[in-house]
Amino acid sequence: MREKILVRIDPKYIHYIGSVMEGYEHLGVVSTVRGEKDLIVIRVTPDTYDEVLDIIKNLPVAADIV
Repeated sequence: MREKILVRIDPKYIHYIGSVMEGYEHLGVVSTVRGEKDLIVIRVTPDTYDEVLDIIKNLPVAADIV
């Protein structure tokens, strides 16, 4: 499935990730996962999946793709 990326991240960086995606012209839409304080979902398209994954992997903060 290449429509979402789940990322475990320190909650203090959630807004930062949202800002990064906004800065990349909304390649992905960031949402929190209900009931999980440190898990976000980034909704992407099959065309933007690899690019968003690369962005997340190269962030200056610890982000674990799950």
